[in-house]
Amino acid sequence: MISVCMTTYNGEAYLKEQVASILCQLAPEDELLISDDGSKDHTNDILRSFQENDARIVLLQGPKRGVIANVNFVLAQARGKYLFLADQDDIWLPDRVKKMCRAFDEHPGVDVVLADLAIIDEKGSIIEPSYFALRQVKIGKWQTVRKNSFIGAGMAITARLRDEAVPFPKHIPMHDMWLGMLANQNVYLLKEPLTYYRRHATNVSEIATTSSTMQKLSWRCQLLWAYVWRKSRKK
Repeated sequence: MISVCMTTYNGEAYLKEQVASILCQLAPEDELLISDDGSKDHTNDILRSFQENDARIVLLQGPKRGVIANVNFVLAQARGKYLFLADQDDIWLPDRVKKMCRAFDEHPGVDVVLADLAIIDEKGSIIEPSYFALRQVKIGKWQTVRKNSFIGAGMAITARLRDEAVPFPKHIPMHDMWLGMLANQNVYLLKEPLTYYRRHATNVSEIATTSSTMQKLSWRCQLLWAYVWRKSRKK
């Protein structure tokens, strides 16, 4: 069983295409958990229309404390062996689930599979064929502190890593950085674009790429402190 964990907020513009691209890849025993964080548009109407026709969809009401808290919440509800993170406005390419699950099965001990993404614009046109190439993606605990390579839209994690990561510490910069930091080097890079990653004016993750140098430095310090504190609590 796998769990797809999606968070939504005012996502009506692209939601139908994304949900449809996910459902066609899931087995009958899988689940798609969608936690809405207080949308004011037609997001919930769209989600209910999908749920009426598909019992694999579980609709949740998020804590309404922002995206990080909502991801924490939905991950905690997941029952699967592998947990896939999903944005509300992307498109999953065919066989994404199959290929990422195969990577887990073929590489025991891996806690994160991170697949490449092709970046698209609002209209669905490709503007960057490889997120990995654009960001010069590398893995490793200290690499994450220097320059984050993890992106939730391309990630799947084990339930084992979820159990270590949740609840998220306060003040972490983003949930994907935290998960990547905890995974250390138990990460497999799947160097094939398996997601159309949509960039538009209201992307939440855009904040991290436009912040000041001092803000980014502060975030790294908070991430490192959270890591040291969590590891010390596990001893």
